[in-house]
Amino acid sequence: MIHKNPTCRSLSPILRPTGAILLALGLLTPMASCKKHQEGDGHDHGTPTAKDQHAEGDGHDHGAGEEHTDEVKLTGEAVERYGVKVGEAQMWALKPTFVAPARVGFNTEAMAHVGSPLRGRAVEIKVRLGDQVKKDDPLVVVESPELGQAQADFLLKRTAAQTAVPQVDLAKAAWDRAKGLLDQSQGISLTEVQKREAEYKAAVASVKAAEAAAVAAENGLHLLGMDQKAVEELAKSSEIMPRYTIRAAINGQVVQREITLGELVSPDRESVMVLADTSTLWVLADLPEARLPAVAVGAKAWVTVGSVGGQKFEGQVAFISPLVDPTTRTAQVRIELPSGALGGGAVRPGMFAQAEIVATTPDGADPAPQVAVPQEAVQTVEGGPAVFVPVAGEPNTFQKRALTIGPTVGGLVPVFAGLVEGEKFAIAGSFILKAELGKGSAAHEH
Repeated sequence: MIHKNPTCRSLSPILRPTGAILLALGLLTPMASCKKHQEGDGHDHGTPTAKDQHAEGDGHDHGAGEEHTDEVKLTGEAVERYGVKVGEAQMWALKPTFVAPARVGFNTEAMAHVGSPLRGRAVEIKVRLGDQVKKDDPLVVVESPELGQAQADFLLKRTAAQTAVPQVDLAKAAWDRAKGLLDQSQGISLTEVQKREAEYKAAVASVKAAEAAAVAAENGLHLLGMDQKAVEELAKSSEIMPRYTIRAAINGQVVQREITLGELVSPDRESVMVLADTSTLWVLADLPEARLPAVAVGAKAWVTVGSVGGQKFEGQVAFISPLVDPTTRTAQVRIELPSGALGGGAVRPGMFAQAEIVATTPDGADPAPQVAVPQEAVQTVEGGPAVFVPVAGEPNTFQKRALTIGPTVGGLVPVFAGLVEGEKFAIAGSFILKAELGKGSAAHEH
């Protein structure tokens, strides 16, 4: 958030010595007071004297006087080609940060180790390493004698359950007839009636046992990976299909493939493929225990990956380990990088990184705002930091302005002296201004 202070037009030179102290401590402390530019404070570029010097020149001939040695003039074409842009210095509330070593890893909450629930041989492999898949997409087709045997057993027990039902009806009819004879004419003994009753109850028990066996056989097919629809198709067609298709459990990318055509698989193997959703990656930073009180879940963080040209990716702290490693005395902090901050796939799991995490103040209050400029605007000129400010009345002309700065925070450099709120400076393309200034200095030496 940008905090502007219209009454603050410059920074007090009294506080300049504290910049070195603050730099050593890694903290950004706001300035205590402000005052307007005074003559002789190092900002004579905007005074009438500076303007008179330009007016007395001979057409801005840089070889005529030393007052022009810190100026650079570009053509309009060069300004457009190198993206030189001018902006105003603004006030920012910068929180202190600290840096920790880190590494990039997969989001383990969005990974799937895909295995085989049965024994068999891989007869088809539908995907290759690196392919993107969606949930339920086919991955591997396995031919399993075990599955074929289980299907045959299911059909056999289902048939047994179906054929046992008529036996119940017959036994029930015989029992009813015997009871009728006993009630009407006593033409049958009581023992015979009781025998028919026992036969009926035995038939009922047989049906229940056969149905239970059929259900158990069906559950066995489910354990082997067949869903209800597949079991119903098997029951309808009575055709054994010993092939089973292993499907994707999540949307993601095939990051490991531990199977080849014709290879045997079994439930004992941890996985035949590993899928990972790479839309969100984790950065795991190791923080010393002394730093843990200064970090909180939700804090902003910037991750720098050296192998990606030092580019910074913004994320936030999502998890802080409750345990401290007894050997290293560090705790793991997890930073999540969303898909929009991955540099088009340039950031990959396994890469080493550096995490810059915003520290949490004890009272939770934001520090007072101060002038800060983008890091790319600051160049090192003659051994010190500087920016380039436009020269009034001279298009595409910039003058070097030395700065007193603090440590960078999230791509912004706090300015303790040399630039005030509202002043214009080159926020982009300052590298070409530095290069041109170097050429001019070389020419003056000759």
